[in-house]
Formats: sequence, C-alpha cells, structure tokens
Amino acid sequence: MNGELQRQAILEALRRAREGLDTNQLAARVDLHPNTIRWHLGVLTDAGLVQAVPQRRHGRGRPSIVHRLTAEGTARGRDEYRLLATMLTDVVAADGNGEARAYEAGVRWGRHLQQGNPGASVADLLDQEGFAAEQHGDTVEMRRCPFYALAESSPQVICTLHQGIIDGALEEAGSGETVERLDPFVEPGLCIAHLSRAAQPVP
Repeated sequence: MNGELQRQAILEALRRAREGLDTNQLAARVDLHPNTIRWHLGVLTDAGLVQAVPQRRHGRGRPSIVHRLTAEGTARGRDEYRLLATMLTDVVAADGNGEARAYEAGVRWGRHLQQGNPGASVADLLDQEGFAAEQHGDTVEMRRCPFYALAESSPQVICTLHQGIIDGALEEAGSGETVERLDPFVEPGLCIAHLSRAAQPVP
C-alpha cells in the first residue's frame, strides 16, 4: 500500500470514529506501525485534514491526545476538490511567474518528504506518493501520475511541480544530483526524469 492509500485508510478510520482515535488505536485499525501513523498524521495535519485534540482522563495523569478530522478532512474525496484543483492550476498557469512558483512549491514538498523518511531514495518517496516510480541508473521512471488529468491540460504547471519535488528530495538527501530534464508522457502513463550530477568545482 503506497503512502497516499495509507493516508486514505487513516482518514477513513477517523471518519468512522467521531470521538477520535489515538496513534495506537489508528495503528491497530489500519495495520501500520505507530511511527508510520505519526508520519502520515503529520502530513495530514499540515494539509489541514486532521487535528490533534487533548482528551481528559477520568483519573490522574496527562490527557491523552486523539486525532479527529477537520471540516476539510470530512469533505475529502468529494468532486469539489477536483474542481478546486483544476481552477487553482488554471490560476497558476495564467500567472506569468507560475512555473517558477510551481517549481518552488515542489521543492518544498520534496524536502518535506525526504525529511520524513531520510533513508529513502527519491524513487521510493515518489512510489509512496502514488507515482509507481523506479530508478534505473540516472533516470527515474514514473509509470503513474496521480494528477494525470491536470498534467494533460497544464503540463507546464504539474510537470514543473513534479520536477521540483524530485529536486527538493535530492537536495535534502545531499545527493548532488538534479533533474537535467523531465520528459512527460514518453508513453501513455510514463514520464521519465533524467538526473545529472553537478560538476565539482576545481580546487
């Protein structure tokens, strides 16, 4: 199960528990390690979908922390979000500096993903996010685009965002590599990122 599916499972478990669930309860319900649950909860909290709420104990001791859906989390998955994503992509595409903004946003997200899983390769990180990615030498093949419909209509935004994600993860990992170019839709459903290593300065 990739990262996106794991987060969907967490959201569904919280949707069924009105009083909220703590980390261990969530781990038991979705069959994941508590540390993995904590990582995904951080992503979902940053996205505004989940909030942590202290729950008072009946006896002594600190209140326990449970997690509940926010209003945005409750509405997650409805078609309105696809419409909103399309409208926001159109806004960025119309901005004269839109590609640079998309790239910068991607770099920030790539760093965030790498920080959450420091030992993972860039292909592993992309795979966890639903890209079905594999690395072969200096190329990263992505056989599934989570935003295929948006990428078809606005590749200058979505593909640039994806390039930023890869560059951000590589930079955070200290690999010394960057994306030399990203070839979208080489085949139906296949995009290829070509990596290159920055030249070392002559001493």
